[in-house]
Amino acid sequence: MRQGQGYRDKIAGAREIAVLHARWMMIGLAVVLWVSFAPDVQAWGDTGHRIICEIAFQELTPQARAEVERLIELDPDFSRFSESCIWPDHPRKRGSEHFVNLSRDASQIDQESCPLAQTCVVMAIDVDRAILGDTNASDAKKVEALKFLGHWVGDIHQPLHVSFEDDHGGNDIEEAGPCSDNLHAVWDSCIIEEKLGSEIEKLAAALRGSVMDADRTQWTSTAPKAWANESFIITTSEPVAYCVQKENACWYEDTNKTLDNDEGRKVVMVDDVYMNQHLAMIKRRLTQAGIRLGRFINQALDGQ
Repeated sequence: MRQGQGYRDKIAGAREIAVLHARWMMIGLAVVLWVSFAPDVQAWGDTGHRIICEIAFQELTPQARAEVERLIELDPDFSRFSESCIWPDHPRKRGSEHFVNLSRDASQIDQESCPLAQTCVVMAIDVDRAILGDTNASDAKKVEALKFLGHWVGDIHQPLHVSFEDDHGGNDIEEAGPCSDNLHAVWDSCIIEEKLGSEIEKLAAALRGSVMDADRTQWTSTAPKAWANESFIITTSEPVAYCVQKENACWYEDTNKTLDNDEGRKVVMVDDVYMNQHLAMIKRRLTQAGIRLGRFINQALDGQ
């Protein structure tokens, strides 16, 4: 009798293990599917955003820096401003505000800050900059605005975040080379990680140390719409290989203006030559973003 009961107990235990195993397999499959269909790669990647916000932090006046440190201390997830700038990407928050789309016939952003949408990164910068500088805003609102502002200023300086909707800013352009991803990710992360590394404070100090007073004056004299137009000029330039200049427009390929849903994606060769060719521009955009962000935070928190 005891042997029969023991056998039944073993069978029940085996069944329980099988059920648990099946559940874990389903969870694993769900994770794989989530990753596969998650939103496209974010601007600059975490390394780029941290570099930008570290440069900005070093640009702050004593009063503004003290206020940033006070606000970040109130945040439950981050202890450094440079780390907090990745927050809007994990998970993606206010998704339509990370970029700005233009038509393929456009040469720049003219009157409308967001030509093809109700909101975009240009408008998002203005919104959160105003909240950060609002003396009547709560600390909770200011903390959130600070994290968003740091991220938005980074986004607008990543050239492929000022681009075209049909190819999702280069996410639908494949690349052949060591990056093993798409063209958007090449500019987000691959060139930075391959050519600069990931030592945030060291990189931020080196980039900031290269800035001349004349650069700082010139860079901080313009507004977010101008920064977006700077990015768009880079995005649509021939060396980037994002689009093809034809008939006063920037075509997806020489044979078709836009990317259709049933069309195969084009491939751009991203080798060491390509990365070295664009490294100086990426370093410049990271530096400009940090200097300009520092200026905005100083204006909001120190009245400069």
